[in-house]
Amino acid sequence: METKRSVYLQDMDQVRKVFNKFDADGSGTISLTELIDVLKALGSYTSDDEVKRMMEEIDTDHDGLINWEEFSSFCKSSDEDSSRAEEDLKEAFDLYDQDKDGNISSTELHQILNRLGEKCSVQDCTKMIQSVDSDGDGFVSFQEFKIMMSRSSQPDA
Repeated sequence: METKRSVYLQDMDQVRKVFNKFDADGSGTISLTELIDVLKALGSYTSDDEVKRMMEEIDTDHDGLINWEEFSSFCKSSDEDSSRAEEDLKEAFDLYDQDKDGNISSTELHQILNRLGEKCSVQDCTKMIQSVDSDGDGFVSFQEFKIMMSRSSQPDA
C-alpha cells in the first residue's frame, strides 16, 4: 500500500525560507515575539494564548524557542496529521485571501508578500498565479493552492 504524503510544506527549501521569515533577527531560532509578529504581519488575529499553545506544540525541547529541527519536524506532516495539515493549509490560504472571496488575486498575493518583506511586483505575482491557475480565471482557488503547495514534494525513495 502506497502512503500518501501531506501537501503541507514538504519541500525543505520552502520550509527553510518560511523559517527564515519567522526568524526575523537571524538568531537561528524563532521566539514567541517573532511568531506573534509574523502572524500579525500576515493579518492573522490569533490570540496570544493560541500562539503560546502553538509555540508549546512546536517547541519540543521546551526551551522557549523554536529551532530549525523543531520547525522542520513540525512541517513534515505524517498521514495521521493530514487533517491538521489540511486545516493549516486552509488557514494559510485564508491569510492570502484578504477579501474572503475564496480566491487569491495577484493584488492580494502582492500585499502579503510585501508585508513579509519580499520584493516583487504585481506583475511578478500575476505570473506566479498564472503558473498554478488551472482553470484560467486569473485567481488561485483553494484547490489550486493545495496543488501549488504539493508540486515540489517528492515521495520518499
